[in-house]
Amino acid sequence: MKTLEEQMSFYLRYHRNPKNRLTHYFGVPLIMFALFVLLGLVRLQIGEVSITAASALAIAVLAYYFRLDAVLAGAMTLFTAVLLIAANRVCTLGAPTALTVFAVAFVGGWTLQLVGHAFEGRKPALVDNFFQIFIAPIFLMAEVFFALGYKREVAKRVQELALQPERGA
Repeated sequence: MKTLEEQMSFYLRYHRNPKNRLTHYFGVPLIMFALFVLLGLVRLQIGEVSITAASALAIAVLAYYFRLDAVLAGAMTLFTAVLLIAANRVCTLGAPTALTVFAVAFVGGWTLQLVGHAFEGRKPALVDNFFQIFIAPIFLMAEVFFALGYKREVAKRVQELALQPERGA
């Protein structure tokens, strides 16, 4: 398994432009929210426990984040919980409303992503490595930590690795 720094350095190579990064701070959460709304309409029954597909996906991705970095994963857990709660509330409005909210948020989020990559002049990282779609949220959370002066060693290592020649996904 690649380290957090390795995953983030790959992602960073595609996200150097500040305008691109800014669009991602809105686009990535919008896409996450949209997917949670869509998957929130699907309930899984496991014995006596009922769980949405959105919660199952969130748990799986957060488990991976905890393997990468517990502190960032903790912050992502709080952020993800807020998105899940909001998505669940939308789902209580009924499927037609939820599907409309999903479509608007999903298209809006991807539009922001593509506009950002127009500023960047480079295709999205997920084109070369689809798994990067799961790295985007934790990358953005890490950027918040870096801006606040936390995780300096991680930031330094990510920058160093991003400057090395690309070795593929």
